[in-house]
Amino acid sequence: MRELGPVVWPPAPITTERLVLRAPEGRDRAAFVELLASPEVHTYLGGPRPRDELEREMPEVPEDWPGSFAVELDGAMIGQILLRRAPESHRPAAAGKPDLGYLFLPPAWGSGYAAESCAAALGWLDAVLPGEPVVLATQTANLGSMRLAAKLGFTEVERYHAWDAEQWLGLRPPVAASV
Repeated sequence: MRELGPVVWPPAPITTERLVLRAPEGRDRAAFVELLASPEVHTYLGGPRPRDELEREMPEVPEDWPGSFAVELDGAMIGQILLRRAPESHRPAAAGKPDLGYLFLPPAWGSGYAAESCAAALGWLDAVLPGEPVVLATQTANLGSMRLAAKLGFTEVERYHAWDAEQWLGLRPPVAASV
């Protein structure tokens, strides 16, 4: 995995109206296990990982790498925002660009937390890496993710077939640096 570039990590926590985006901590381990083991969370992501395997293999501070934000509500982790560069082996339209991903625990669904935290993460990215386009991939069957992508300003670049399903690749154009 390539890092995002010349970005100081971890950044200061990002606070929104209801949420805090911060670097993962040891206290998030149980929530990360739940995110990765949840059949609901992984409906469109190839299926969950076995809980016993996750418990055994998960490091003390999970997902502790540049671009991984724990999303916190009232002191508890409810999700994760991922910003990483798409690998060169990925779709040509995505290769090398920052790629936005997100996972939220089912009790947090339907409250706008994904939109709020993704917008905040994109705002942070625009400030630290101005002028970078961002990509997002999701299954076309994941209607909630398709709506969120549109709300965040992503437009379709291509559709392709992978993992036994139709995938959608969206691009958010670069945001000009403030002068």
